[in-house]
Amino acid sequence: MPYDGLVLAAITKELDEKLTGGRIDRIHQPTRDEIVLVVHRPGFRGRLLLSANAQSARVHLTGTTRENPAAAPVFCMVLRKHLEGGRIISVQQPGLERMLLIKVEAWDELGRRLPKHLICEIMGKHSNILLVEPVSNIIIDGIKRYSHAVSRYREVLPGQPYLPPPSQNKLNPLLFNEEQFRRHCLDAPLETTLVELLQGRFEGLSKVTCREIIDRANLAADVLLDHCGEYEFRSLWEPIHQIMALAREGRFAPCLTCGNKGQALDFAALELTHTGLATKHGEMNELVDLFFWEREQAEIINKGRNRVLTILKKEMSRLGKKHDLYQASLKATAAADKFKLYGELLTANLYRLEQGLPEACLQNYYETGDQTVTIPLDRHRSPSENAQLYFKKYIKARNTRTALEPRIAAARDEMLYLEGIKNALEQVSNLSELAEIKLELTEQGYLKSPPPLPGGKKKKKERLVPKPLSFFSSDGLQILVGKNNKQNDYLTLKLAQENDLWLHTKDIHGAHVIIRTEGKEIPASTLAEAAALAAFFSKGHSSTNVPVDYTLKKHVSKPKGARPGMVIYRQQKTIMAVPDEELVERLGGGN
Repeated sequence: MPYDGLVLAAITKELDEKLTGGRIDRIHQPTRDEIVLVVHRPGFRGRLLLSANAQSARVHLTGTTRENPAAAPVFCMVLRKHLEGGRIISVQQPGLERMLLIKVEAWDELGRRLPKHLICEIMGKHSNILLVEPVSNIIIDGIKRYSHAVSRYREVLPGQPYLPPPSQNKLNPLLFNEEQFRRHCLDAPLETTLVELLQGRFEGLSKVTCREIIDRANLAADVLLDHCGEYEFRSLWEPIHQIMALAREGRFAPCLTCGNKGQALDFAALELTHTGLATKHGEMNELVDLFFWEREQAEIINKGRNRVLTILKKEMSRLGKKHDLYQASLKATAAADKFKLYGELLTANLYRLEQGLPEACLQNYYETGDQTVTIPLDRHRSPSENAQLYFKKYIKARNTRTALEPRIAAARDEMLYLEGIKNALEQVSNLSELAEIKLELTEQGYLKSPPPLPGGKKKKKERLVPKPLSFFSSDGLQILVGKNNKQNDYLTLKLAQENDLWLHTKDIHGAHVIIRTEGKEIPASTLAEAAALAAFFSKGHSSTNVPVDYTLKKHVSKPKGARPGMVIYRQQKTIMAVPDEELVERLGGGN
């Protein structure tokens, strides 16, 4: 994780400027390992997030709100008792350690001033948040409690003395000179790479920061210490010296790198030039909040998508088994016409047959020539009873086939419908789209409705207005794209005008696409771009050539009782299109 000591130093500087003198109005614990302090001072009100999560431990101001549990956890109640109403005296970081010390001046019930220390240790899976009595150095409580049975080094329990985390024997780069730097580098094993050297020997440096330092030194990150000499050490020292000189003065250059789709990838307290990626700048707290907000959103979407996919796969497996069973039963009815023929031939030849015969060889008068049919008989039945038996078998098989054919068609249609939902789920990019799909599945009975609130109160139903993607062609015409059935229905049946052009991939699950004609003739280039978008937002997005049908919207209709997203259309033409992700970005990325 790029949250290193330099990032925390930049955050600490901003927090000290914004929070010192501020009053702690409220304290919340939205999750098991997160605390939010609501701090107010003249001209500023903010929410300070402290997280001891093993994968995303951090401290920063946040603009996002989190849902709190109905009953506050024990640690939250302890913090409220000791810190609410208190004032923040200072925010400090020891060296470049990933530790934050918030000094608070609080008061007891008698109005006596009682200093408290809120300590956030950002140590991966060993991260913790502790409230400490500074005079006696006794732990009041910790968000994670453990005894010597878990850690031989220290106990985190109420009433125990506070011990800082064990030293990692790293050196503070803010304090040493070039000679000390060189000497400590040479103490490392010769097979150590430069990235491993910087991160393993010095405080406060994440891998991305180390790579930036090495790039500024014009060296390769995978160079071994064994291959370094006077030139390499001097080259490496220069950027470290410059960066640390600025850090000592509190001068940082917060930076967030972004991928091709604008997603946050890395952050640092210095300009990241070695990545070659687009960057965002601003306050360190804002950039870190944005990074983790995007990551949390992606995790929520992935978890929600996977839960729905699990239900879909279960339903599709059930339908597959049902379909196979129906097909097997249908196959068993293949002899229906043969049973009818046997019954008719026996009836026509009753006068020639005697009881007790094992079989009858009769002429098939439905065929030309002298073709005969051998019919098995039940010796214990009369010829007439044998004929009636075959007619009964025929009627049973015919009725079974009549009942099975619509069931097979319904099972096949339902499987195709769920395949379309699955395709839409795979393309979900935000919580709104996920909510639309979940609402549709709830309405269709695949997901359960949320339980009522305690006390019999009904949860207010939010009206979700679908938001199709919007693009503009190179000719300036608007192109709208629906990414799921809710959006498709809304786009085709509500937004589109009669003379707009409607597109959809031929015989493939995908988006409804509308070109706003505004009474104009559609250029061939716009038609090609819209077809490429339809191909990209379809099940055939990984293909190299996808057929796309197009027709005027007035030729598109929804059958009565049809499932969401299902329409029929006529007077269509077909164009071949190539899915193009670069085109999606070039035409506006759906904004």
